[in-house]
Amino acid sequence: MESKEKQKKFFESMSGAIQKATDISKKAVDEVQKSAKVLSEKAKNDSYTRRMKKYNPLFPDMFRSKAFNLPNMIAIADDAVRRDIDVCEGAIGWISLEKDIEVLHLYDEAVKDSGICFLPHAECNAIYYVDNFDRSQFIRVDCIFGRAHDEKLAELKYIAHSLGAKTCSIETEESSFEKKSMQSNISQAIGKYASQVSNSGSSEKGENRRGRVIAEFEGNNTPKRPKLKWFANDENIKKLIEMRCTNRNSIKSEVLELEGASSATMSQKTATAINYAIGKIGFKTSLDVERLANQEQKSKLIFKVEF
Repeated sequence: MESKEKQKKFFESMSGAIQKATDISKKAVDEVQKSAKVLSEKAKNDSYTRRMKKYNPLFPDMFRSKAFNLPNMIAIADDAVRRDIDVCEGAIGWISLEKDIEVLHLYDEAVKDSGICFLPHAECNAIYYVDNFDRSQFIRVDCIFGRAHDEKLAELKYIAHSLGAKTCSIETEESSFEKKSMQSNISQAIGKYASQVSNSGSSEKGENRRGRVIAEFEGNNTPKRPKLKWFANDENIKKLIEMRCTNRNSIKSEVLELEGASSATMSQKTATAINYAIGKIGFKTSLDVERLANQEQKSKLIFKVEF
């Protein structure tokens, strides 16, 4: 009887141990599964975060946010280029940083709703830079300098008209220099040995371009102060306005040489950065913004006015 009791206790003890081991094993399996799920979720989140950082999509709510600062450069892109990327779903484009310039790559289908004015018009695979005087306007980079030149001529005619001039003429002097590199190889035989000598240098090819605009007005002796844009900081223009408006008939004619640097469309640093950005984002163009900026800086506008 005592032996059966001991046997019963033994089996009960063994059964309890097995159940305990089973419970521990099950708990361990649950913990492993839970940890694996957490790691899987973390891996998914990390992967998503990395893709978000890589593609940097711009969504409509971000674009319309007051905290969003519109970049100075916009490239209009086809939305098909990122259509199959999950993190870009619902985006209107993306932001990239090309050295010193932040670029908004705006999908062509989002142009209309963006509220941005593109000049001369919005065009897929074209690059635009912000207008100096109106941040809601972006000008296609290959039109920037030509448009600025036309605006400057129009402003000078407007100045002459506002000051009561009878005639004015504007002459453009523009010097264009193209650098060409030269390389020559000279083989010199010395005994049975030969040495290769490489000489390199550069030459400049110069080209002067001129243009002239003449305007005639009825003229009057009640000058008005014109609202200036391109020439707002040009001392010569400001003095001309003062002389004409402060003392009636104090000046009958004036010839001003206006240096291109005084009303530059952009700095050389900005032009260099734009050139770099255009190259990095893969737009194929022969446009050299840096050369055009340098050419503008060296240009002159000779402004002749008679009252």
